[in-house]
Amino acid sequence: ILLIRPLALGVRLTANLTAGHLLIQLISTATITLFTTIPVVSLLTLLILLLLTILEVAVAIIQAYVFVLLLSLYLQENI
Repeated sequence: ILLIRPLALGVRLTANLTAGHLLIQLISTATITLFTTIPVVSLLTLLILLLLTILEVAVAIIQAYVFVLLLSLYLQENI
């Protein structure tokens, strides 16, 4: 139990950040692909990509805060 909680937190943090990066990769690929065929839609997806990047940074900050908070609580229980 001593190592399972921090390990589970690390897996959760990694999964959340990976999901965000995959979504950004998917939308950026769509933006590049659509640029040659439909430039107006490509600009719209670029705007969505920029907003998603800002959201991803905010989520990363919140995830790091929650990770440190829960890790310190778990370690405090064991001391």
